[in-house]
Amino acid sequence: MSASDYERDVPLWPENVQAVALFSRLSSQWRAGALGVVGLDYNVLFHEMDRMDLERDEYDRLFEDIRTMEAAALEEMRRE
Repeated sequence: MSASDYERDVPLWPENVQAVALFSRLSSQWRAGALGVVGLDYNVLFHEMDRMDLERDEYDRLFEDIRTMEAAALEEMRRE
């Protein structure tokens, strides 16, 4: 399967734009070990989020959104 197999237009709700943009910026920041990819590098994630000057509740919500996308991405990667 190639990346083009997954390409399609998907509607993006406005409240998800910030999380999707951040997740995209982290696309090269995956940690890997002997058994493969294990998750995002949270040091980079927190650095990026700190630069966004978010209120505490926004920060927490965005972190949870990223963790949700990370879990879904890991599930998909492990399926292959």
